[in-house]
Amino acid sequence: MSDRKPIRRALLSVYDKDRLLELGKVLHDAGVEILSTGSTAKTLADAGIAVTEVSSYTGFPEIMGGRVKTLHPRVHSGILADQNNPDHLAAIKELDIEPFDLVVINLYPFLKTIMSGAKFEDCIEQIDIGGPSMLRGAAKNHGSVAVLCHEHQYDAAIAAIKAGGFTAQERKELALEVFRTTAEYDLTIASWLGTTISMEMPDWLGLIWKREASLRYGENPHQSAAVFAGGPPGIVSAVQSHGKEMSFNNYTDADAAWRAALDHSEPCVAIIKHANPCGIATGADIADAYAKAHACDPVSAFGGVVASNRKVTVAMAEPLSHVFTEVIIAPEYEPEALEILMKKPSIRILTNSITRISPLELRPVSGGVLVQQTDLINAEGDDCKNWKQVTGAPVSAEVLADLQFAWRAVRAVKSNAILLAHNGAAVGIGMGQVNRVDSAKLAVDRAGDRVKASVAASDAFFPFADGLEILTNAGVSAIVQPGGSVRDEEVIAAADKAGIAMFFTGTRHFSHA
Repeated sequence: MSDRKPIRRALLSVYDKDRLLELGKVLHDAGVEILSTGSTAKTLADAGIAVTEVSSYTGFPEIMGGRVKTLHPRVHSGILADQNNPDHLAAIKELDIEPFDLVVINLYPFLKTIMSGAKFEDCIEQIDIGGPSMLRGAAKNHGSVAVLCHEHQYDAAIAAIKAGGFTAQERKELALEVFRTTAEYDLTIASWLGTTISMEMPDWLGLIWKREASLRYGENPHQSAAVFAGGPPGIVSAVQSHGKEMSFNNYTDADAAWRAALDHSEPCVAIIKHANPCGIATGADIADAYAKAHACDPVSAFGGVVASNRKVTVAMAEPLSHVFTEVIIAPEYEPEALEILMKKPSIRILTNSITRISPLELRPVSGGVLVQQTDLINAEGDDCKNWKQVTGAPVSAEVLADLQFAWRAVRAVKSNAILLAHNGAAVGIGMGQVNRVDSAKLAVDRAGDRVKASVAASDAFFPFADGLEILTNAGVSAIVQPGGSVRDEEVIAAADKAGIAMFFTGTRHFSHA
């Protein structure tokens, strides 16, 4: 025996009217009485679907530009009446109220509005009040009422209506989706409003992550994994147009590459392997930037992730297509460039128009989460005008430009980090070592002969002169570092002895994870 509950009466009030007429016709053909509001009622009526306006049913007009239209006892009593409770049925019968069996609501597009950069008062108007109230009421009363809150539920709903109604399990699953949706909606509003109140660090943080896809595995094959979307749009929002499914490691490397490329205003390409740059460069155009980035470490670039902060051109795509690349991500692509890249069946091609980095960064730890302001290369010491030259003669404009590039690029390197640069490109990178001496040795070794024309950036101060001496002995011509060590005088003396220019920024760019 079926436990499907028939649909006799439905309430429809939707902002997004995609497929509204399709659903309305199915309800009409099934003999369902339809009540609706404002523009939803007009859309149905114009299509010849019988509908009763809520205002005529309640005897109360829509007022204040639609702010009040469904907030009425005749509406909410019909939604909340438990049809298995004789006392509820008697109460609404005495007041000439009929219960609803189906409620179809979708909410004002609040997230879309705030992401568009709309004015504060326009965002406020997109906070739905009646919609969430009716959804939550119907979800609470799912023993009696089926509730739809998304257009993607319509196919299953139409099948259920044609089959004679919704089962108890279906109504419970629909109710769960409502509470998830309204929770996310409320958190979005609270989080947005919090950003309009001046505070360095929020005293409350609420986020919801929704599973976008299951992944084949995590960092290693024995770890199960999935990707969840939540918070400000970012790498998960990127659109994949070609290639294999994204893996766990693809996502982490693509995120690191995209962040690194966005640190630079000039055309920039970052090549990432295991969350560290194996090449990063700026250029006259994006093809030039790619060539210089790849030249930093061609061996490590094999199987890497490439990010471009400009449109990918044919001139960039052609040489890139000859290198095994896991992922490429860019804001857009020339059509001919896409054709070239798509000849490689495995490369994952991502398009991401989101260039704004979230101002806050979250890192889960046991029992909680660490929150910090994102390191966006905007501290006072990132402007070379605020640097303090502590050794050496004045440097040329070209050397200063390389120092600026190196200082920006070293942010993307895991600590301890040393980056050697020349002509707007990294030529040697030492990363992730437990002491700065080993990072300096690694950077020099990878640069080879190119070290003699390079400048160096250190993400934090040199605690001793030994790390700096490795760089100067190899032929580095200038160094930029934060300064601030208790042994700064020792380090300055070593730079003086080597006859090189050294600058203190007063700011560091540690990146541990």
